[in-house]
Amino acid sequence: MSNFQKILLQRKNIWIALGLLTLLLGWLMPPSFVERFYSRGLYLGIRWLFAGLTSWWPIAAVYAVVPLVLLWLVMKGRSMYRAWQGRGMSPRGDRPWHSRLLGFGHQLLAVAGLVIFLFQWLWGFNYGRVPLEQQMGIEPRALSVDELRDELLFATTEAVRFRQGLAEGPDTVIAEQKILPDPEALMRQSLKAVLKQYDLPRRTDVRGRTLLPKGILLRFSTAGVYLPFTGEGHVDAGLHHLQLPFVLAHEMGHAYGHGDEGTCNFLAYLACIQSDDPYLAYIGHLYYWRYVASEYLNMAPEAYEAFKKALPAGIRADVRAINAEMDKYPDILPELRDAAYNTYLQSQGIAEGIKNYDRVVMLVAAWRRQQMEK
Repeated sequence: MSNFQKILLQRKNIWIALGLLTLLLGWLMPPSFVERFYSRGLYLGIRWLFAGLTSWWPIAAVYAVVPLVLLWLVMKGRSMYRAWQGRGMSPRGDRPWHSRLLGFGHQLLAVAGLVIFLFQWLWGFNYGRVPLEQQMGIEPRALSVDELRDELLFATTEAVRFRQGLAEGPDTVIAEQKILPDPEALMRQSLKAVLKQYDLPRRTDVRGRTLLPKGILLRFSTAGVYLPFTGEGHVDAGLHHLQLPFVLAHEMGHAYGHGDEGTCNFLAYLACIQSDDPYLAYIGHLYYWRYVASEYLNMAPEAYEAFKKALPAGIRADVRAINAEMDKYPDILPELRDAAYNTYLQSQGIAEGIKNYDRVVMLVAAWRRQQMEK
């Protein structure tokens, strides 16, 4: 074995060890430690780094990063193929199959260790921070059928109230508002106001990029995604205009260090409804209405159908318009996507998996109880 091969082998072992140690550290660190030293410490430095490196780019950094990652994967693939063929460590390439299998597995573990190390240190440790509800002093809990109906009535009333004056008629779809020339900047400003209200880190300006082509995320049942390797949130350009601001705020919530999906939905809801713009307030209440309606449908399908018949025509028109826009981008392998993302969330300590998105209902209900008690 040459000195170069020994160095290469040592480097692989280092990445494997760093990946394992990172996982162990994430498992051992208590939430208070993560909150103080990572989410409100090291991660703030990472955010400053991304702000200086990519936030000023005119395009999403992912457009530049993805080709480089693909090139790296091709090179790694060739290296792993050589390991499987038995070349590189033996001049004659005559290693037995079990030895080649070990070499291939060694390469794979090294790549996994590198990805885990970068993912966790660049953002992933935020999953282990002190839950937002504890920092806000609210107590979310599962709602009864009656309580869920009350939430649905509240969401409907508020949506109807803010919808007045936005549509040309009570049963017409709201046209795209021209008062949002820069929805990213507006939602960032509104989100930072919410974070400031609860003394949460917010000092840097995070980016929420719109990705083209339309449907690039929606075809995988995803409206948006945050990438720790670029430090930017992304939303699909195919979203209906009554969805885009909310999803932007959700993904920027991830960028500000919140991993929990329900938490980011909650932050997006607050950013919308606490805005001075009635259009954004309506979007926030409508988005919340859809989550509550979905939960109520699951718990009381017959009661929901009766409620739906009495729903104001304007709300029904807007929901139909959103659904029609989403139907343009049918899912590709939705079961595989759900299974993969469910496994990922559970591996990060979110036991309910993709149902975590619906936790926004419990958070909003708890927040409203707190507001009424003040």
